Amino acid sequence: MISTHIQTAPSIATISYFKDKYTRVRNQSIHLCEPLEKEDMVVQPIVDVSPPKWHLGHTTWFFEKMILEEHFIGYQVYHSEYNYVFNSYYESIGKRVLRTDRGNLTRPTTEEVYKYRAYVDEQMAFFLDTINELPTVISGLLELGLQHEQQHQELLVYDIKYILGNNPLFPAYTKKEIVSSAESRTLGFLPISEGNYTIGHQQEGFCFDNELGIHQVYLHDFEIGDRLITNGEYLEFIEAGGYQNFKYWYMEAWAWVQENKETSPMHWHHIDGEWYQYTFFGLQKLNLHEPVTHISQYEAAAYAQWKGMRLATEFEWEVASKQFESAIHKNANFIEGAALNTQTAKKDHFQFYGDSWEWTNSAYLPYPYFKTETGSIGEYNGKFMVNQMVLRGGSFATPKDHIRPSYRNFFHPQLKWHFTGIRLAKHV
Repeated sequence: MISTHIQTAPSIATISYFKDKYTRVRNQSIHLCEPLEKEDMVVQPIVDVSPPKWHLGHTTWFFEKMILEEHFIGYQVYHSEYNYVFNSYYESIGKRVLRTDRGNLTRPTTEEVYKYRAYVDEQMAFFLDTINELPTVISGLLELGLQHEQQHQELLVYDIKYILGNNPLFPAYTKKEIVSSAESRTLGFLPISEGNYTIGHQQEGFCFDNELGIHQVYLHDFEIGDRLITNGEYLEFIEAGGYQNFKYWYMEAWAWVQENKETSPMHWHHIDGEWYQYTFFGLQKLNLHEPVTHISQYEAAAYAQWKGMRLATEFEWEVASKQFESAIHKNANFIEGAALNTQTAKKDHFQFYGDSWEWTNSAYLPYPYFKTETGSIGEYNGKFMVNQMVLRGGSFATPKDHIRPSYRNFFHPQLKWHFTGIRLAKHV
């Protein structure tokens, strides 16, 4: 049922593989919440942010609902109301708590959610012990569930930063000593020759359905930045009056700037004539050499216009990343490195992967031959293919085994609570 659009690698998709990965991924979610107090776990400052407690419950519900209820004979649901509480957007599965109301869920308590996770983890272990060979449908659901939890781990990191960063006391998530970043190198550009290029998932292993539909695109000659844009470079845009000049902005974006009184990236604070930035280490002076993040697509496009350039299309990005940074994990700043911040580009490292998701100039649309799967799994991606823009590359909150050249992230263009930045491109 799922294998047509959601793939696993037959060579590694064994029961042992899934047991090991299940334990690792599930433990990572708990690890990310360890520095939090119970009070941090339940708040929802804005609609885009979900309480950390809800993420822990929702990812657990996914395994219970999609695998245990459907495929484990005799399974006893942990709590009859949790389908209502932790369903996110699956209309085919039933009614759910509105996203805006997740912060009202003082019950179940955080402690009860942890008990729920423990119960489902125990039942998943029993279930895997009963299987001698993995049917394709089960292996597909297992991999999807783990990839889904990794997606929520990144969302969890976004949401934790927003929750703490909008606390008037600017509490630190961690007390880890900050290592100063080196100075950023001069921005250069990488040339890409015109021609036909193949786009889409072409590797062994898992991919989401929105990466499939391998197809050809023709690209004209272009050049793309050899690193991400820094805080210091974006500050120049601010100081040049970029937020006060309509000519750099889409009409819709300009209305957004005026309506929301936008003047800087999220988590920037101008205090006594100096710029500060809230980080996971608390409020810090703005490091000019680190890549800028918490940028909306509107701001990224306006900055590119101010520079006389543009954002790359998602196809240009995919082609460039394959040509110039094929070893995607080498030097990349992912969650495993625990930097918890963007880092300056190292020598011979172009930052296509990790650090900050990169806004493209491509609308989030289906590839050729895209097909929505039947059943609840069909609601995973296809229903969101409207009014959103594609991002590529991952961030410092992305698990390193979760990203690949064809991975397509997507958000509405005005959003910037997530870790999003800028790479410039230009015509030749």
